[in-house]
Amino acid sequence: MSDQELAAEGQSAPAHVAIIMDGNNRWAKKKHLPSIAGHTAGANAVRKTVEAAARQGVKVLTLFAFSSENWRRPQVEVDGLMNLFMRSLKKEAKRMAQHSIRLIVVGDKTGFSEKLQEQIAVAEQATQHNDGMVLAIAANYGGRWDIAQAAKEVARQVRDGEISLDDIDERALGRHTCLAGLPELDLIIRTSGEERVSNFLLWQLAYAEFIFMPVLWPDFDGDHFNEALTIYQGRQRRYGGR
Repeated sequence: MSDQELAAEGQSAPAHVAIIMDGNNRWAKKKHLPSIAGHTAGANAVRKTVEAAARQGVKVLTLFAFSSENWRRPQVEVDGLMNLFMRSLKKEAKRMAQHSIRLIVVGDKTGFSEKLQEQIAVAEQATQHNDGMVLAIAANYGGRWDIAQAAKEVARQVRDGEISLDDIDERALGRHTCLAGLPELDLIIRTSGEERVSNFLLWQLAYAEFIFMPVLWPDFDGDHFNEALTIYQGRQRRYGGR
């Protein structure tokens, strides 16, 4: 369904969409290309998806770019990913500024080189005053790590006398997770046909809707994104009730 058709039906877009961008390597293998070619094609799919999400009125789009487990991949692939991440940050920051998109990078950024950390900071600062959609890139991120670092911060607050044990509840912990302060996660999409969450947003996905799509990530575009939104908008969310 097109942007215009969705708007004509008056269907509201989810406030927060997350995507596990899966299938780059399989896409490259099918075309007898090196893995980095798949990741490069995947970066083009990111641009199309960001544009589609912004048009649909999505407030936050979170993309799983690099997990804490991805360091186990072949070194040549990891190096290629880091170089691609660096180039994309430099290239896309200006484009995001033009479209009022604010960029944030969530995850353990200390695992990256100093040069990459500096480029992340530059891109975030360049877009920090943009008042349109928030684009959150999860890099060196893991859902268990996210919960653990939030628990560590709550423990520090108890130790320092800032809060008591009785003050600890879901909200107290949630305030220290990576996406705190942003709208609750409504929809999570995974491409490539795989049906698992791969340690992504474990805290945030408690009541999110799941949509698994067979398309490989480099082939994902605005039409696929709109299709996922149409499926989401046809569902009834109960949050544990009837």
